[in-house]
Amino acid sequence: MMDWNRLLAADRLGAPRAPDASPESGRSHFHKDHDRIVFCSPFRRMGRKTQVHPMTENDHVHTRLTHSIEVACVGRSLGVLIGERLRDRLPPHIEPYDLGAIVQAACLAHDIGNPPFGHAGEYAIRDWFRRPEHAYLMQNLHAEERRDLMTYEGNAQGFRIITQLENHRFEGGLRLTYATLGSTLKYPWTSAHAAAKGKFSCYQSEQKLLEEVATELGLPQLEAGRWARHPLSYLMEAADDICYAILDLEDGIEIGMLPFEVVEPVLLKICGGEHELLKLEVAAAPSVRRKISVLRGKAIDRCVRDVVHTFIRQYPRLMEGSYQGDLLNDCPESMRHGIAEAKQLARERIFNERRKIEIEVGSFTCLDILLDAFCNAAYQLKVSPQMPFRMQRVLDLMEYNAPRREWPLYETYRRVLDFIGGMTDNYATYLAQQVGGMGR
Repeated sequence: MMDWNRLLAADRLGAPRAPDASPESGRSHFHKDHDRIVFCSPFRRMGRKTQVHPMTENDHVHTRLTHSIEVACVGRSLGVLIGERLRDRLPPHIEPYDLGAIVQAACLAHDIGNPPFGHAGEYAIRDWFRRPEHAYLMQNLHAEERRDLMTYEGNAQGFRIITQLENHRFEGGLRLTYATLGSTLKYPWTSAHAAAKGKFSCYQSEQKLLEEVATELGLPQLEAGRWARHPLSYLMEAADDICYAILDLEDGIEIGMLPFEVVEPVLLKICGGEHELLKLEVAAAPSVRRKISVLRGKAIDRCVRDVVHTFIRQYPRLMEGSYQGDLLNDCPESMRHGIAEAKQLARERIFNERRKIEIEVGSFTCLDILLDAFCNAAYQLKVSPQMPFRMQRVLDLMEYNAPRREWPLYETYRRVLDFIGGMTDNYATYLAQQVGGMGR
């Protein structure tokens, strides 16, 4: 069984252990984690990164930033409610709001590693490294390093950002508490265990940090390079699933892809209970946005209550590290089916909308241009006795991120992907035009 005294460790990665771990008055260590994430540059840049709809001009549609903030609100509620249910099992100095702050911080960071253009950007980077014509760039890498590059993963990049790249560069990053770091790890394993969906939370470059976090928290090791998840990470995952299932439909209405009349019965199913009074409240709302707001609030509230109940029901397995499911999929049938319908409706009517596909295809071209330029320049830095002028100028664009000749090739490519993966949609488009000779 995992132990909450270790799972809620307030020591910080990369920082000296404080002899007195007591928090400042009114501000716990976990609230500081929240603030460190909010004030870091990658979090700010999510305001111009795709959630579902790339390059949209509609200000009411979610970006990665607004999505993450909303997920954090739901996650905080889940954490506090679980903290209240488990109060007698938690360490004496831990309050329910501490669990809320941990889950909230983890939710804020859950998408911080996503590249420009959302999941299309992940696929574009993976595709570029998998092409046969680029094999020569990786011929001197270990198999594990090649696999990392060919399976670019936003979750693993996010772990690298918060533990390495921000604030204290390569000395603990944001220096978050081990509790918060553990809760961000949706897939606490390396790319060797990524399976068919290519999901993992740690590149080879951060493997020792993953081992350190897992050891400090007492996460059971399931096999080499793979650990059981922190129980609170399941709440972060549930908050994310709740928000995107419901809010993707809201965005679909906002952009005109879905009529309200199609979405209403799906959200009513998620809300559960008697529908007559709720239908009257929705009918009285003066606008479609207000109607959706009423349904969204009721649906999220019902989901939060069901997830809390499911977490407590699965508590023994969660604490053993043997739970392999998804809290939403183990929730009561009516809510579970409503969430499944919402996701299916989004897949059929939103994700395959023509303009979205056009922009995603264009994003592949944009990232191809950037990867061609920067990865080839990084390779030439390693193999050319004298760096070609154009290649040197390309690396000059990376400024402090630019690799050095003496670095291992894998680390050189990692720095290139730090640079490209950190770009907003707008900046990636602009720089591709400039580098590709199409800029004005």
